[in-house]
Amino acid sequence: MAAGVGAQGGAMGPLVGAIDQGTSSTRFLVFNANTSELLSHHQVEIQQKFPKEGWVEQDPVEILQSVYECVERTCEKLNQLNVDIANIKAVGVSNQRETTVVWDKLTGEPLHDAIVWLDLRTQPTVERLLKRIPGQNKSFLKSKTGLPLSTYFSAVKLRWLLDNVPKVKQAVLNRRALFGTIDSWLIWSLTGGKDGGIHCTDVTNASRTMLFNIHSLEWDEELCKFFEIPMEILPKVRSSSEIYGLMKISPTLSSGALTGIPISGCLGDQSAALVGQMCFKDGQAKNTYGTGCFLLCNTGQKPALSEHGLLTTVAYKLGREKPVYYALEGSVAIAGAVVRWLRDNLGIARSSDEIEKLAADVGTSYGCYFVPAFSGLYAPYWEPSARGIICGLTQFTNKNHIAFAALEAVCFQTREILDAMNKDCGIPLSQLQVDGGMTNNKILMQLQADILCIPVVKPSMPETTALGAAMAAGAAEGVGVWSLNLDDLTAVTCECFEPKINPEESEYRYRRWKKAVKKSMGWETSEPQESGETSIFCSLPLGFFVMSSLLMLIGAKYISAYCK
Repeated sequence: MAAGVGAQGGAMGPLVGAIDQGTSSTRFLVFNANTSELLSHHQVEIQQKFPKEGWVEQDPVEILQSVYECVERTCEKLNQLNVDIANIKAVGVSNQRETTVVWDKLTGEPLHDAIVWLDLRTQPTVERLLKRIPGQNKSFLKSKTGLPLSTYFSAVKLRWLLDNVPKVKQAVLNRRALFGTIDSWLIWSLTGGKDGGIHCTDVTNASRTMLFNIHSLEWDEELCKFFEIPMEILPKVRSSSEIYGLMKISPTLSSGALTGIPISGCLGDQSAALVGQMCFKDGQAKNTYGTGCFLLCNTGQKPALSEHGLLTTVAYKLGREKPVYYALEGSVAIAGAVVRWLRDNLGIARSSDEIEKLAADVGTSYGCYFVPAFSGLYAPYWEPSARGIICGLTQFTNKNHIAFAALEAVCFQTREILDAMNKDCGIPLSQLQVDGGMTNNKILMQLQADILCIPVVKPSMPETTALGAAMAAGAAEGVGVWSLNLDDLTAVTCECFEPKINPEESEYRYRRWKKAVKKSMGWETSEPQESGETSIFCSLPLGFFVMSSLLMLIGAKYISAYCK
């Protein structure tokens, strides 16, 4: 959990903490601001709820409590290592983006579980909104937002809450409701909550709502009118690096010493990883492998609109007076989540490490292809009707091949968004910088290099998302313990995975994958069935035929066994 800290740790200089609140877990990490060294951290897994098919929710109170627990446990570990937590000069926040929370500002209580970015319940809402757009063009709002109209983004989730949750609607009417993505909920709660908490967000998180104009860097009145969202419930938009407010933690806890420490960095998780990978120049890109998979390429101070299914998003704005930088992004909904699904839903392994071992034991999918479109397909298709399929199965296929196909699917999805990125940027990437929890899987990293036909470069310190949040917090005006000048940044040691198969084999496998993707599309519609759940037994003759056929098959089996 901790690295490279000795008894002299108390005099090591300024430290910066980072809250990394993701879809699967929450972590608190503490870095040395002079060396970027990770000193200690603690992690807590977060429960995901699936109340209906396609619905994904989380408890905002559980998320907040997990932050307090991680902060407390990390401070305890630092004390055991003789590190003075009074040296922590600032805290940054990195968070899962788009996930939507509405809470009561007078009680501090959430009015509904958070609707997670993966959630599909809003597809009917999206289709209803599309009918108001000329030609039902999903890209109609892209000129202002950089985003297609999709279930993915916060505005449609907020619209659903207003339409379907009476408590939310009433709280808005009573002017008690506050909206925010996870960063807003955490910063408001950690800076006092109902007793003076700061209601804010940063430009990177705001740019994922579909309510934010990425050119003016303000909430857009026309967008809010289109979605019928009252602007008074929205958080104030700030830069990614400035003092938002001061931490308030009970003095009875070890972490109580952090009371009064500024929260001064805030970045959506993928922007944080871009900063943590030090992709500060035009054309630099990184791919993060977490619950989903996200490839971002820095496009500089002018937003570039994609013609190949990618998103235009705010990369970062590292200070109130600093320029804003933009990125092109390819988003894949299911990456690490497919490993969790194999573990929890199919039960073919007890741990993620075991999935890697299963795949390594066979070294091939044996012609099996897995398209994990559990939440439809994101970039470059934006096809909500798609659903997950496994195809190419034979009697020879076993769980090892399916495990290998699942890892290969993550790599194929990355190849698709990298191809789109190369077309939009005009200059193909010569290597891919990677980070995220899945990069510990060496089979996956080698597969990725083989499928992309370019080297994959992994930093030896994979916690780049948290590092980016810490860098933004430490560099904020009024904190000033972390320099973001390129000459001052610590060089990062990396592990490189070179392609080991020939390009012809890679192309053949990729073509087969694309064929499988086509077969995954068009499975679902949001139109309700005319008479509820249908069943073959709704037809009496057909039901009789099926049942009599089954009885005949069972009878034949026993007669055959008796004759033998």
